[in-house]
Amino acid sequence: MKELELAATTENLHAVLAFVDEELEAVGCSMRSQMQIDIAVEEIFVNIAHYAYNPEVGKATIRVEVQPEPLAVMLTFLDQGVPYDPLAKADPDVSLSAEERQIGGLGIFMVKKSMDDVQYRYENGRNILTLKKTL
Repeated sequence: MKELELAATTENLHAVLAFVDEELEAVGCSMRSQMQIDIAVEEIFVNIAHYAYNPEVGKATIRVEVQPEPLAVMLTFLDQGVPYDPLAKADPDVSLSAEERQIGGLGIFMVKKSMDDVQYRYENGRNILTLKKTL
């Protein structure tokens, strides 16, 4: 397992993506899966940067763990910001037009659809969100 801890700011998104991509490339992840994972990583990290500590800035930790059989990657995001379960909100009704839909929720919906498993828990004062993608 590899781990990166840094300030939860949008300016650090590039460093987070580079960290994740380095691990994905090391295991021969397909470009399609890597793009799906990158979109999910961006969505989750930017949400932490914008909302977890607002208006302050706090730390975020990103863990990347590779499971060999079947080959899968688990990405865990940890922060000590405001407790928030992004999975608690109902999925948006994507059958409605953009004008008819309520604002918000589309990003986490895309994450849930592109990953094989998404889990949230609040433990020891930390938000812990884990994404799993079978490669």
